[in-house]
Amino acid sequence: MLHIPRQLVISALAVPLMLIAQTRGAELAATNKATAGATLSSETTPKTVLASMKRVADWQLAHPSAHPATDWTQGAYYAGVMALASISDDPKYHDAMMEMGRKNDWKPSTNLVYHADNCCVLQTYLELYLQHHDPRMLEPAKQRCDQIMATPPKNENDLDFTKPNAREKWVWCDALFMSPPAWVRLFAATGDKKYLDFMNERWWRTSEHLYDKQEHLYYRDDRFLTKREANGKKVFWSRGNGWVLGGLVRVLQYLPADYPDRQRYATQFKEMAARLVKLQGEDGLWRASLLDPASFPAPESSGSGFILYGLAWGVNQNLLDRTDYEPAIRKAWQGLVHCVDSNGRLGFVQPIGANPATLNATDTEVYGVGAFLLAGSEVYRFTGTPGGSASPGQ
Repeated sequence: MLHIPRQLVISALAVPLMLIAQTRGAELAATNKATAGATLSSETTPKTVLASMKRVADWQLAHPSAHPATDWTQGAYYAGVMALASISDDPKYHDAMMEMGRKNDWKPSTNLVYHADNCCVLQTYLELYLQHHDPRMLEPAKQRCDQIMATPPKNENDLDFTKPNAREKWVWCDALFMSPPAWVRLFAATGDKKYLDFMNERWWRTSEHLYDKQEHLYYRDDRFLTKREANGKKVFWSRGNGWVLGGLVRVLQYLPADYPDRQRYATQFKEMAARLVKLQGEDGLWRASLLDPASFPAPESSGSGFILYGLAWGVNQNLLDRTDYEPAIRKAWQGLVHCVDSNGRLGFVQPIGANPATLNATDTEVYGVGAFLLAGSEVYRFTGTPGGSASPGQ
């Protein structure tokens, strides 16, 4: 496969950067289509969407990740498996999450109590508790959150990412997917509003620090506030903004309709959705750098999955207009399907880290699978609504 180093892209002054990005994206899309198109349907119907989800989930279940079972990477994956379980008539996906919870004794990681990443797995435990009402599924999550509330980290208003112990607070945008959805689910499980208020105060503190009110996008952390891409634009990562859009979905799912700040979340969600849909690639996927796609021209499936999850959920919940977003939703799902190989492995998943790297069709990670499954669950619902069962382009 042709590889265009970033240095060559930047130095090729005779060729417009965007043209390079479009050409590279077309090559990658064609490669994926050749490997995946024969096995996963390009139609967007409830049946074909569910079949694609099962194929990807089954591959991941057969190839367990080496990450610790309570890691954030796994937590994002579990969220996707739960989404699949909610629409599948096969109990194995629900059963796999029950087995995972039992093996973990329903506990989060014992390291770094305040770190947002270590709350991610609690989302699945609490969703299972809301189904089964087994106190064993609830108590460890409650104990952890009560401990954090009783002894919060020092200097909570200081969100400088470079300072020691900074990541005890929500100082990077990914944290808004990892932790807040667990707090609202804990409220749903207990009825205690203190968990909502704790989450709400910290969400808007982080938003004030990292949300660009002109671009309607989040910086990864404050180290990026003054950085610029090769084309002079601000630096916003697709997966970071996908994390936030997904976090907004997962907060709004359990935030009471009469909660005083609910409209603030809905407004931010709609602002981000409107901005992100304009940055979609021609192949339906988003590039790692949202405002300078030529810097990293490969499609990025994990950020694209979380963004699609948000867009489809927004339409399903009547927060976004179907007419405005339907073409982007259908195109994004087709783009994601073309990142899946004939065995069901999802490729083009950006590796762990603050910055993107060179991607190819064999790069996969469990959090990318989680994003794919979350997106698929909402596309499934989207295609099952009136006017929503036609194939793309119809």
